[in-house]
Amino acid sequence: MTFLEHLEELRWHIIRSIAVIMIFAVVALIFKNIVFDVIILGPSKPYFLTNKFLCWLSVKANIPVLCINQNPINLQNINMAGQFTIHIWISFVSGMIIAFPYIFWEFWRFIKPALYANEIKHSRGAIFFASSLFTIGILFAYYLICPLSIQFFGNYQVSESVNNIINLNSYISTISSIILACGIMFELPIFIYFLSKVGLVSSSFLRKYRRHAIIVCLIIATIITPPDVISQIMVCLPIVGLYEASILIAKRHEKNKLPVKV
Repeated sequence: MTFLEHLEELRWHIIRSIAVIMIFAVVALIFKNIVFDVIILGPSKPYFLTNKFLCWLSVKANIPVLCINQNPINLQNINMAGQFTIHIWISFVSGMIIAFPYIFWEFWRFIKPALYANEIKHSRGAIFFASSLFTIGILFAYYLICPLSIQFFGNYQVSESVNNIINLNSYISTISSIILACGIMFELPIFIYFLSKVGLVSSSFLRKYRRHAIIVCLIIATIITPPDVISQIMVCLPIVGLYEASILIAKRHEKNKLPVKV
């Protein structure tokens, strides 16, 4: 195909992806109570799975500080159209998250004709693994990072005379940014795989800059987590693990590219 024909093909892939996102966004828009009361505000509730488990663990281990989010946080809206705008935005974000496997599938359909038969063979399961990693990243953020962030930021006080009355928009932006950031970060092995396919990185390159990568992982963990060491380590370790898995993926790809001796 010509360049313009490629653009036309890409345009239809994008249109179909947006259409699926909008369908799921409308579904999220309709089920507002479930999206907000159960999912979005869930990590701040005492009955949330993580909060219940940590409180149970605090009793067993006699460490009261582990029991988090037992006091409800106070949320407020200060803009006339604030709640409506947030409702639309969260519905759109929900649509993107739910439609991610389909979006990746459309992306795969676009690049697949440019691959050789052996490349397609070694790329089997890419949609499954990419979707699984994205889902794991979101669940990791939702059930671990979000409750810890809410506990720290929602209860932190510079003085007892200053009460925390949190803006709804601030709460939503914090939760959504943490979840999306972790979902994208967990795609690191897939990203490294495609970079190794085009020859931009190699396993030796990744091993050489392992120390630098660990520092970057610590910086990322510091940005998306509360400023306490435990939360940062809990986020950093999976990212470092994904980096090590990326080295193995790049090494395996290089092994598959070696010519077969006759």
